Amino acid sequence: MEHLFNSVFRLSRLLNGIAGVAITFIMALTVLDVVLRFFRRPIVGTYELVAFTGAVVIGFAIPLTSWMRGHIFVDFFTGKLPNAARSIFNLITRCMGVGLFLLIGWNLILVGMDLQKSGEVSLTLQLPFYPVAYGLAVSCFVQCMVLLADMVKILRGQYE
Repeated sequence: MEHLFNSVFRLSRLLNGIAGVAITFIMALTVLDVVLRFFRRPIVGTYELVAFTGAVVIGFAIPLTSWMRGHIFVDFFTGKLPNAARSIFNLITRCMGVGLFLLIGWNLILVGMDLQKSGEVSLTLQLPFYPVAYGLAVSCFVQCMVLLADMVKILRGQYE
């Protein structure tokens, strides 16, 4: 089981590393575009590149953030529950999360297939949309694995 946990963690870290490179790219592109606009030479398609890359940054950062429990928790009510009830609550919310991210991932695959079939591309740079949809779908499935690992930790009593 620990091998599975380590694999999910490494996969989450890989996606987060890609997100880190992507946010660095966004920052460099934006700064360069602002500087070049001063010289009347803006970078064509900056808006599209930032939009595509922004989706990658947000989507790919979710699994590791969830693994590290970096999201905001509102535990005003759950903090007052006994440990058993808190564990049940955590299991239920993780199950709902798995269902949600499976649904989102599956629909992103369907959207990606439609975009690939139609050949839809961005307006200025003619970049295809479907790789972003597929990448976000992969991220959703990795998030499902993170939530399943959380459920195993809850059942083992190792979560908190």
